Amino acid sequence: MNALSDLQATLDPSRKSWVESANDSTNDFSIQNLPFGIFSDALNATRRVGVAIGDRIVDLAALESAGLLSVPSSGAGESVFVRDTLNDFIALGRDAWRSVRIQLSKLLSRDNATLRDDAELRSRALIRQADAQLHLPVQIPGYTDFYSSKEHATNVGSMFRDPKNALLPNWSEMPIGYNGRASSVVVSGTPVRRPNGQLKLPDQERPVFGACRKLDIELETGFVIGAGNALGEPVACADAEAHIFGMVLLNDWSARDIQQWEYVPLGPFNAKTFATTISPWIVTLDALEPFRVAQPAQDPQPLDYLRHDGEHAFDITLEVTLRPKQAERASTITRTNFKHMYWTMAQQLAHHTVSGCNTRVGDLMGSGTISGPTEDSFGSLLELTWNGKKPVELQEGGTRSFIEDGDELTLAGWCQGDGYRVGFGVCVGEILPALK
Repeated sequence: MNALSDLQATLDPSRKSWVESANDSTNDFSIQNLPFGIFSDALNATRRVGVAIGDRIVDLAALESAGLLSVPSSGAGESVFVRDTLNDFIALGRDAWRSVRIQLSKLLSRDNATLRDDAELRSRALIRQADAQLHLPVQIPGYTDFYSSKEHATNVGSMFRDPKNALLPNWSEMPIGYNGRASSVVVSGTPVRRPNGQLKLPDQERPVFGACRKLDIELETGFVIGAGNALGEPVACADAEAHIFGMVLLNDWSARDIQQWEYVPLGPFNAKTFATTISPWIVTLDALEPFRVAQPAQDPQPLDYLRHDGEHAFDITLEVTLRPKQAERASTITRTNFKHMYWTMAQQLAHHTVSGCNTRVGDLMGSGTISGPTEDSFGSLLELTWNGKKPVELQEGGTRSFIEDGDELTLAGWCQGDGYRVGFGVCVGEILPALK
């Protein structure tokens, strides 16, 4: 078999694993998935590269030291799998990512006894997810957030401008974005403190300083750059997906009242910089390949540099739940799908670099809020409650217009295959009170 056919075999829906939990069609981490992350555990505090399979994490450094996993050399020193980020592994390139995926898929297949029947190695190389701590998967040199859902942009434009002209003229011509703050990107499970800032109250002439009163989520995905481009050398739209390592869930926490006062004339600033939460597992584009679908029709036709042939959207179900402090159950407040996104990841990257902007391994690109066509598929509380005018009802009673202290927000996302699931896990954040 050649490398391409070996790669195709990793996507075979009939392939099962001897890690039985991976064969549950509702488990995010099937053998068809194999997402990458960084973990440590109570017995080994060293941060290292792992791959999720069912309810376990495969320690790639342990497999490599046992001679069961090989990867192109990254030079002298420790294994590329004994790192506190994925950056060095990602920098080896797509052939290396795919080689590791192929080797793991074979080792974890139900009929492969090599690791399955080696109890001693299995005890070292497979860690229960429940016993592990997950860390930020990559060092993020730069973070950009886009505004690429037509439904979301239309909703916001209708809310704050003329509904008949909700979209500004440039929105349909290019992927709109802003450069965010990489230093405040945190991994799922990290508490988020409510921000303070300037608020302009409608009955006062000047702003006041205080805690955000309209704290919101933005249901997004993000993609991680796997191959950068040199300064002055744009990435062609047709080549852009080859520069993407994989995708994560992303919650771009937003202080709507701070944002409304500050965003003219230069766009978001403190309303966005206080925290962005991402999921710990990076799902590769190879794992998502079976779920590729056509993107929405674009009108007007994009300029030449933003055109690409084929299908460049993905059928990813996304949902958000909200659990108030001390509540037993969470309430699902929205469910939508990534396939609704108007501008594709390839177009976002092509536009980002067309001026000559360089990107680096580990750079994070947020999709922008992902909203669907129906009211129950909007990707933010701003839209779901129409700026607080129509509060959402919670399962255990009470309502929410915006996020309250102690609320825990959880983003989840998955692609459902025939008898298996390729999922992202969860992206969780609890809101702490603002500093006095």
